[in-house]
Amino acid sequence: MTTTRIRARVAELLAEYRIPSAAIGVLRDGEITDFAVGVKNVETREPATTGTIYQCGSMTKTWTALAFMRFVDEGRADLDEPVRTYLPEFRVADPETTAKVTPRHLLNHTNGIEEVFGDPGEGDDVYERMIENIAGAPQVHPLGHTHGYSAALGYAILARVMEAIDGRRWDALMRERLLGPLGAADTNTRNDQVDATRAATGHLIRSLAEGPIVSPLSHLPRSYGPGGNITSTVREVLTMAHVFLDDGRAPDGTRIISSKSLREMMESRVPVPDPYLFGPEWALGLIVCDWDGRTVYASDGSTIGQNSRLRILPGSGLAVAMLTNAGPRDDFYKRVFNEVLAEFGAPAVPALPEPDPALGRTLDLSRYEGVYERPGTRYEVRAGDGGLQLTYALNPVEARLLGRPERVEHELLPISETHFLMPPAGPLDDTQTVAIYDFEHGPARYLHTNCRVTPRASEEHTSMQVIAVSAISDTDGFWNSIKTAYARLPKGARWTMAVASTDGTRAINIIAHDSVDGVLDFFEEHAAPFAATEYFEADAANAVGLPA
Repeated sequence: MTTTRIRARVAELLAEYRIPSAAIGVLRDGEITDFAVGVKNVETREPATTGTIYQCGSMTKTWTALAFMRFVDEGRADLDEPVRTYLPEFRVADPETTAKVTPRHLLNHTNGIEEVFGDPGEGDDVYERMIENIAGAPQVHPLGHTHGYSAALGYAILARVMEAIDGRRWDALMRERLLGPLGAADTNTRNDQVDATRAATGHLIRSLAEGPIVSPLSHLPRSYGPGGNITSTVREVLTMAHVFLDDGRAPDGTRIISSKSLREMMESRVPVPDPYLFGPEWALGLIVCDWDGRTVYASDGSTIGQNSRLRILPGSGLAVAMLTNAGPRDDFYKRVFNEVLAEFGAPAVPALPEPDPALGRTLDLSRYEGVYERPGTRYEVRAGDGGLQLTYALNPVEARLLGRPERVEHELLPISETHFLMPPAGPLDDTQTVAIYDFEHGPARYLHTNCRVTPRASEEHTSMQVIAVSAISDTDGFWNSIKTAYARLPKGARWTMAVASTDGTRAINIIAHDSVDGVLDFFEEHAAPFAATEYFEADAANAVGLPA
């Protein structure tokens, strides 16, 4: 690989997208070539190197899946045995899911359990507590009905299964049963294990003019561990990828998983409702892509300010990885990877399909219109003069963090009867795709984008708007509690605004719920230790003269 030319091109792209650094590596025929461009931290200006350690986010799931398959090889776990076989205490709101959900459902994201696990803390018993906390968790969709990505919960359940089998905590068994045999000495499962002098700092990009700023959140909670907390170097990410190119073996020949388990991981697949953004199928810990008829496997991840991308091309004997300390930006990844892939005569990352204007004139738009909602996520789809419009209600805390509006509007341009292209709403966005589907009982039941599935909301709507005016005594504690509360909204409730005064001592939150008392009880449960709050009934859409 001609690293001088590609390094220069990556430097240009980093500047264009305002991403501080990238570490890029290629594995081919057992040999790794890697390089790094940019800085680990925009404030210190310390350069990134190939030894810089980045947060891998959800790429962690591939590592966790490999560890679980080692238990399968040993006959100590079975992909299709109910989770309750290993965790008799496991239960959720749906009796069928409680009885029948299996590790395979967890690995391929078809379990359908809503991610309402509260705050299980940072202790060694975090995954036990998560199991306790989901006893009343509802279903986003029936077990096995559709694919719907689980950011943390599904793989945390899987980790607890491994702990029950092995007797050790997930972090310890990952080190001893996977990372050690792989020779991945610089890869860790916990942020406090990382050598701070080698760690990349995460960055947010609120505008291209402002450029990257250091993320106020240094890492994800421990609850995300099995699904998102691995840190690694680009070389050790490719060490993991080597397992998929060499029949389950590490670079030194150590067998990590059997040939049978490797085939199971790569060939046991479920369809992804939105096949365009990442890939049309999901395997066991891997995304399955179709690059012009060639099968490519992917594993991606993001934290709050860092991003990871891995593509494995068995037909070319090739793997490409990139770690960055800002993002994600799909356009950036595609442009960088296409520069690298061209060096090896490998297929390029496919472009998204073009919309079909003629199709837009024939669709019955009423079948797609409606509100699609789950805790922390709300999409409103409506028909306009030019077709369908989608409004995304951003988490108020996330909007505040990123300096973005709480409601973002997009056009939906039809690709097929169930798939739409969603052009970017601004310069920091990439074009995305959306699936709106499952018309068996009339209007569409689900909206699927960015791998997540969101069900159509009930026709019942709460109409009372309640203003919570808070005098804050602990700013960090207050906003962290609000973030937790937002993810645990009661069914049917909506969080429509969250703003703070410039000095951070006061905040106004508006929540649509069935009563003032209902909001009071809910809000006080989370925010009471950090603020004194008064509550007022109001019409949020026309609120003026808010309480002084």
